[in-house]
Amino acid sequence: MTEYAAYSRGVEGAFARRGPGGHAAPPPSPNLALHPVMDLETGTVVAVSAPAPAGRVTDLESDVDRAILAANATTQRETLLPLHVALRAATLTDDRGMDRLHQTFLSMGRRPSGVIISVSGLFAGMPPQEAVARLGRLRATGYLIAIERAADLPARFLAEVAPSVLALDPELARRASADPRRAALVDALVSLGRRTGGHVLAPGVVHDEQLVKLRGLGVRLAQGPLLAAPDWRPGMPVTVRLGPRETDRLGPRVTEFMLPAAVMADTVTADEVFSAFNAEPTTTSVVLVDPAQRPRYTVDRTRFLLKLAGAYGHALHSHKPAARLADQPRPVPRTVPAIAALRAAGDDTSRVYDDLVVVDEVGRCLGIVRVGDLIRSLSALERRTAS
Repeated sequence: MTEYAAYSRGVEGAFARRGPGGHAAPPPSPNLALHPVMDLETGTVVAVSAPAPAGRVTDLESDVDRAILAANATTQRETLLPLHVALRAATLTDDRGMDRLHQTFLSMGRRPSGVIISVSGLFAGMPPQEAVARLGRLRATGYLIAIERAADLPARFLAEVAPSVLALDPELARRASADPRRAALVDALVSLGRRTGGHVLAPGVVHDEQLVKLRGLGVRLAQGPLLAAPDWRPGMPVTVRLGPRETDRLGPRVTEFMLPAAVMADTVTADEVFSAFNAEPTTTSVVLVDPAQRPRYTVDRTRFLLKLAGAYGHALHSHKPAARLADQPRPVPRTVPAIAALRAAGDDTSRVYDDLVVVDEVGRCLGIVRVGDLIRSLSALERRTAS
């Protein structure tokens, strides 16, 4: 008889491994469309979204199966970029389905911190406090939370959940570029996100003017036909024309500059880290974490590759723990101002430009901040303030 751990029991028992009688993952789908999630501050791809095939989902198992299809598609591409998958709120109540999804992610090498679960249909037959509790359990397990159609939900609920991503609906993202009332709504979500550690995502961007306007409102993340060709795949270049911001904000928090981290277990070998760097040329560091998602080491791309490129470097290091070639992490709390994080980066003159690791209140890795991004953004802010 197969036993399941109750999803409601908390972090340790939330997602126990299913027995042999559980469902198998759907076969890989090489033709599944992949879309980049763009950071409008840096112009880089920070996540891969694999939307589910068109069609109406008739049961909770199908919802889980579609998320697994998305994970399979990105696993085939061997990308370390975080995966962005969509689930209905009702699916969160299916403990067995969530268990199966979690174990499938783990079997594919996807740690919870590398998965953004985008939840839609909140409040549809689910009391608000139950929604808060179930989303909180996902967060406690390590997943990043995104809320679909965030503008349709009460601000009080969003503040309590504090999602990593507040997604607009495509219609609002389109009309905000020309309608002051809807622009004010987007601006309010951006302001809420700044105070709760989240970023606003605008889907369906199709015009340059729309992109510039949304960025001017403070929207940090975007998706849409303007940003990538239909046949885009991880590793392909993406060019985004970034216009000037229309509003300046003094004293931004470090989370405004946070990017998803490339996370691996602290037990991986140097060869596994080498493969990860090869798969994603834009990855500047890998964070090695313990089972509780706390950073133990950081592997700087440049120093790591130089060590492997030296005489007998690959032969000496490839099958040994990557931690031997790593450094101590440089953690910064997610609540500190960006200027304070920049000052902290200068404390160690030998590692001034190493990525900073943003951590939550209990020390878990939330993402990284590139020091170069801090310098450029804060310098630009200072120039605009002076003028």
